[in-house]
Amino acid sequence: MSGIYLHIPFCKQACHYCDFHFSTQLRKKQAMVQAIAKELVLRKSEADDVVETIYFGGGTPSVLSNEEIEFLIQTVYDHYKVMDRPEITLEANPDDLSSHQIIQLSNSPINRLSIGIQSFFDEDLKLMNRAHNASEAEKCIQEATEYFDNITIDLIYGIPGMDNDRWKANIQKALDFGLPHISSYALTVEPRTALQKIIEKGVVPDVDDEQAQEQFYILVDMLEAHGFVNYEISNFGKSGFFSKNNTAYWLGKSYVGVGPSAHSFDGKNRSWNIRNNPTYIKKITEGLLPTEIETLSQTDRYNEYVMTGLRTIWGVSLEKIEKEFGVTYLDYLNLQAQKYVAQGLLQLADGKLLATKKGKFLVDGIASDLFMVNLEK
Repeated sequence: MSGIYLHIPFCKQACHYCDFHFSTQLRKKQAMVQAIAKELVLRKSEADDVVETIYFGGGTPSVLSNEEIEFLIQTVYDHYKVMDRPEITLEANPDDLSSHQIIQLSNSPINRLSIGIQSFFDEDLKLMNRAHNASEAEKCIQEATEYFDNITIDLIYGIPGMDNDRWKANIQKALDFGLPHISSYALTVEPRTALQKIIEKGVVPDVDDEQAQEQFYILVDMLEAHGFVNYEISNFGKSGFFSKNNTAYWLGKSYVGVGPSAHSFDGKNRSWNIRNNPTYIKKITEGLLPTEIETLSQTDRYNEYVMTGLRTIWGVSLEKIEKEFGVTYLDYLNLQAQKYVAQGLLQLADGKLLATKKGKFLVDGIASDLFMVNLEK
């Protein structure tokens, strides 16, 4: 097993674009922490390998106290075999990272911070209903870099009203801090979110896909010029600072996800917990796992490998396709990929199928065209 993911389902306020599972009611926080710890114990038999990464995601894990964070980490150490110096990441929002909190975290087992900046401009942050402002964003990074070497921030592009100049200024601010890793995503309008409603009402314009594509390539050019490797479509790291947690997902390693809505994967089966905080707490307290399990067919596993492989610099290995899935899958992949290779969107290099720079922004759509219809269901 490569990693443990802990989903902390609480936020101070709801961002307009977010469709992740969370609650803004913190009353049950203590009961939730106890339930997550108990789920870790209930699932310890799933650990047949060394834990390399521990990742606090959400939600907003930085709403936890230092004592709660350390309690959950200690629970992992008490019941799982953990490697020396694992990567332990905490997702955090700037408004939670006071000087005192940063110093406390630096004295805890947390050794990597993932800070949800999203933008360094107040107009963008207000549109997204973020809980912090631009000055808080800059201040928290400035202070965090004094205590942590391994920091990543999130930035969002394709925001309505954000022109290319403001996007370049966003990237430049991130570069000026000397950060070793940046994750960046196109703003997407998810169903039943506040963002969808205010766009439908005409309060803000819809997302412009062409501008988002332009801004993605601006991002790639600026970061690669400063020594970053675009090792996965949305992730850019300097040498030695790729996210071990996320890389494990993309390379198909197993992981255990605990907490409501958390997903797990053991190489053959994918499972996920219920997206309901009170029900999750009740079931776990009773010693029951509120989990659904799906056994992946060979075709499911092929499709997942194609999707994740094309998003990364490691690509899709033709040798692995033939060895794990057979000649029928390999022939199908080669046939479907031909037109994209001809268009310069994919390339074959060293026995691997890879997205070209031109094809990166379109890679999810390309991958879906390479999927095989599941004939086993």
